[in-house]
Amino acid sequence: MLDVLADLYLWTKALHVISVIAWMAGLFYLPRLFVYHIERVGLEGETHELFQTMELKLLRVIMNPAMIATWVFGLALVLTPGVVDWGSVWPWTKAVSIFGMTWFHHWCGLRRKDFVAGEVDRTGRHFRMMNEVPTLLLLVIVVSVIVRPF
Repeated sequence: MLDVLADLYLWTKALHVISVIAWMAGLFYLPRLFVYHIERVGLEGETHELFQTMELKLLRVIMNPAMIATWVFGLALVLTPGVVDWGSVWPWTKAVSIFGMTWFHHWCGLRRKDFVAGEVDRTGRHFRMMNEVPTLLLLVIVVSVIVRPF
């Protein structure tokens, strides 16, 4: 099994990067949709329904599959011999950041349900601030993997 992972290493890494890009696009865009939804559209009417559809499709059709693919290909990379030195700090900072990214993904899913229920208790400013979370986590992940300063 591990020999197969070693043989497929470059394909696994490429598919991991592609899935991360798709996931990040969704993590950046969905909170921005929430900002416009709460500030410009409100919680009723035809445009509200349109935004709900856009948010649902983004989450279910792009973000969820991309997150799953990111995890699958990432775990395959972790299991590939010689890829991760668990004695270093960088894999741990990356892992913590990935769990944070996954938490943020699910937080977005819960906020989408708030819009569906018409029970949004957050402001556009709050969604703008939360929109910075994936950026900060992405910085930690990329620096951890590429620069490996720790």
